[in-house]
Parts: sequence; structure tokens; C-alpha cells
Amino acid sequence: MQALPIRVVLIDTSHPGNIGATARAMKNMELDELALVRPRQFPHPEAVARASGADDVLQSARVCTTLAEALSGCGWVVATTARPRDHYFRVLDVRAAAERAVREAMLAPVGIIFGPEQSGLANEDLSCAHALLRIPTGAQYASLNLSMAVQVVAYEIMRARNLPPEPPPPREQPLAAPEDMARLYEHLEQVLLEIDFKDRTQRGDNLINRIRRFLQRAELDKNEVNILRGVLTAVQQRRRRAGTEP
Repeated sequence: MQALPIRVVLIDTSHPGNIGATARAMKNMELDELALVRPRQFPHPEAVARASGADDVLQSARVCTTLAEALSGCGWVVATTARPRDHYFRVLDVRAAAERAVREAMLAPVGIIFGPEQSGLANEDLSCAHALLRIPTGAQYASLNLSMAVQVVAYEIMRARNLPPEPPPPREQPLAAPEDMARLYEHLEQVLLEIDFKDRTQRGDNLINRIRRFLQRAELDKNEVNILRGVLTAVQQRRRRAGTEP
């Protein structure tokens, strides 16, 4: 069976053995795209030892300095979480997320983000995700080892591939890539600054974070992003014609 364009992204992994075990889990379930964001130790003999034959996945792994670089070219993106998050995020059970990932991979590469072993993903790492993925666990001890979590997700993806095929979601245009969304958010922040539309909360970042979350839930395609950026540009041009400097 040909590997699907589903990219496993590990952020700030501290133990090289977990990288190797992740590669093994992926190869078991016929996934081969691994991206590592700021791994503490890689390459490393422990990673090779724990890979147990999945050396090809390790050798082809991309080491990136930013999450944006690791997700470049992806369409649908899902972030794993073990912690309760606020209700502004769409949260999917691992099985539902895997089935969606398989369908979306028919249209564009899919990114699945896993956080550091000790702390999990930071809130800023979630900003590019369209949904969160949670693995059901017992209430008394909900912590999973990183490679165990990857194994569960990879298994569910393999299971979803063996179900009767479903058509990909109907969509005239592919989802906007993470880099397109990042440019939209930068443009939006600039316009909000120019029109003096300020966040009134104490921290000062609640407004833009809320906007990012509802736009991520909307799952914009590239044309829709271009429309929004065109509106923002028109606002800027109108202000300049009125004599207001940017």
C-alpha cells in the first residue's frame, strides 16, 4: 500500500529514543513523512537503535527551525493534546480525526502535530491547526509517552485506510496553506494597528487569538484568504487616500 501524504511533526523532542520509536511506529503503519522541529539531539545513535529497522524514515526526516517550516505545503492540520483546552477549539476523537485525515490527504498533505514529552503543545503551536485531536484515556492517569501517542494515531490512520473509501470533502479550492494563513494574520494585525482597533484585555493578545481560532475553524481556502486580504488592502488604501499615514 502506498504511503499517504500525512506528515508527523514532532516539536522540541527532548529524547532521541522517542524520535526513533516514532519512526518505527510510523513505518509499522505505512507512514513515511517525519518532520522534527528543534529536536534536542538528532541525529543520535539512540534514535537509530529505537527505530529498529525504520532507518529510512529517520534518514528522510526533515529537521526544521519553526513549525511553519515543518508544515509548509500542508492543507488540513490537526494538533494533538492531552489537556483540556478552551471551547474555542474544535476537538476530535482520535478515530474521527484519523478518518478525516485520510480523506483530506486525497487533496493535499496533512500535518499532525505532537508536542514535547513533558509539557505538550504550547497554545501558540495550536494557532495553525484546524482542529485538536484527543486520545481517550483513563481519568486517573492520562499521560501517554510520545511514541505511544504516535502509534495510536498511526494505527487509527491505518484502520481508516482499510474502511470502505469515502470521497474527499467537496471543495472548489484546496485549503489555504499554513504560510498563506500566517500572511493573512500578519496583514490583519497590521490593519488593526492602523485603524487603532485595540485589544482591551490585560494581556493584549486575546483579540487576535480569538480571530485566529474562528478563522482556523472556518477552514478557508486560498481564494477566500485572497478575498479577505483584498478587503484589508482596500481598508488601507481608503485610509491613505483620506490622508492617514500607515
